[in-house]
Amino acid sequence: MKKSLITLSALIAAVFASQSVLAQEAPKARAEVKKEAAAAEKAGTLPKGEDAGAKEAAKSTKARAEVKKEAAAAEKAGTAPKGEGAGAVEKAKSTKARADVKKEAAAAEKAGTNPVGEGAAKK
Repeated sequence: MKKSLITLSALIAAVFASQSVLAQEAPKARAEVKKEAAAAEKAGTLPKGEDAGAKEAAKSTKARAEVKKEAAAAEKAGTAPKGEGAGAVEKAKSTKARADVKKEAAAAEKAGTNPVGEGAAKK
């Protein structure tokens, strides 16, 4: 009895699985694809050339003279970024004196709480 129930349930599962596979849309014929491509070409929606996937560069909303004036003003005020590191975040300044940091490091080393090695942060 159990064997026939298992066989029946497997058969039903196979039937439902095959129906979902057969319900999928059949591939398009070559003529259909050609017709769609011709329609897209006529509508101008078909990308062309090597840069088919490339996006157009953003256009500026300001005139060149206005941008140059702003850059000159920023340069004069000293707020214009300079060099390759322009826009880079500055390192945080320490709030402790060097002697205090050295004392803390020595105390941590003496107490054995100073992390050592690459895996020190993992616990």
